[in-house]
Amino acid sequence: QVQLVESGGGLVQAGDSLRLSCAASGRTFYKMAWFRQAPGKEREFVAGKTSSGGITHYADSVKGRFTISRDNAKNTVYLQMDSLKPEDTAVYYCAAGSSLLSGVRDRYDYWGQGTQVTVSS
Repeated sequence: QVQLVESGGGLVQAGDSLRLSCAASGRTFYKMAWFRQAPGKEREFVAGKTSSGGITHYADSVKGRFTISRDNAKNTVYLQMDSLKPEDTAVYYCAAGSSLLSGVRDRYDYWGQGTQVTVSS
């Protein structure tokens, strides 16, 4: 049974950092990514990375502030979030799949349950 389990969310102040983790079990994946969904908004792509580490994509809104990394031995993907802003407040979801790396939600086969990140001003 495939599972993605996120951890690391919380309440922080603007300018602080957080690191999210997503541990996958049941199989390995070519691509793993992070999406987020703020209240009243669509779920949006944040960052994604391939298993080889050769391809990485970021949303423009997080470039230079967030870093995605993978530990293939642990089958885990991380999202280091620095210089957090109130507009980063959202539920963050881990996603995984086998096809080409993409920012499109429907191109991912498996999802975690999400972890809340709240950034106060």
